[in-house]
Amino acid sequence: MDRTVIAYVIYLAVSIALTVWVARTLSRNGRVFLADVLHGNEKLADAVNHLLVVGFYLVNLGFVTLYLSDDGTIEDTRGVFETLSAKLGVVLLVLGAMHLGNVFVLNKIRRRGLMERETQPPVAPQGWVAPTAGA
Repeated sequence: MDRTVIAYVIYLAVSIALTVWVARTLSRNGRVFLADVLHGNEKLADAVNHLLVVGFYLVNLGFVTLYLSDDGTIEDTRGVFETLSAKLGVVLLVLGAMHLGNVFVLNKIRRRGLMERETQPPVAPQGWVAPTAGA
């Protein structure tokens, strides 16, 4: 078997495993955050969480497969490690950038929700006061 094919197989196995691990970790730990962002609506939080995970898989696995091809052949074992380190490093950077992007967007949504909660009075108005004649 060609070293390039071996590098491809290792790259795909590690990249897919990393993508699945990151998606599961983000899904499990992000659920609580989403529930807070969505004002405690657990059902909606689960639905949004699932949609985010599907999108995460599609984008990352699409990137991994597009980034699979290489221009040259790998001549030796050192080349296998160098190619794998470069490719997996880029995959990890993309995973990290997507995670930071998700956190940034969700944090903006959360802040907006907190601001809306603060503008509402804690107790509903119970009546009104007539204006005074001297005012």
